[in-house]
Amino acid sequence: MPIVSRDELENTLEWVTSDVLDNEAYICRKTGKIHWISGDPGAVDDEEIPEDIHDSGKYLPVPDKHDLDLGNRLVFDFASQYLPQRYDDVRDMFRRKGAYRRFRSLLERQALLEEWYRYSDEREAKALAKWCEAEGLGLGP
Repeated sequence: MPIVSRDELENTLEWVTSDVLDNEAYICRKTGKIHWISGDPGAVDDEEIPEDIHDSGKYLPVPDKHDLDLGNRLVFDFASQYLPQRYDDVRDMFRRKGAYRRFRSLLERQALLEEWYRYSDEREAKALAKWCEAEGLGLGP
């Protein structure tokens, strides 16, 4: 079973979730090495992307946060636990552009921003561990 670095996988998850570019990343099923492919050619200094990178038998695409159910659902779960009185307000925020900015502002006013970061990081770590297990990957330090 190949071992993937937890830190590198967490960084890769952030990178492929980026809205700025069409970034992709793949994990070699044999070695656990992560290959990054940027929507901006030359932005990533990977030695060489294997020609067969899209061969699902050899390489596994790294999911983004939405694939792991870490998008709006995570926000709504947090709001239901920590802001139940503002839950409807949070749902309304996410019907328009700029929702995360408004959500962060609400969390700052409620002194919950650090709690949000802890909650989000915890859920992300659990989702990545579950995904790795389902894909036959070990998750290292």
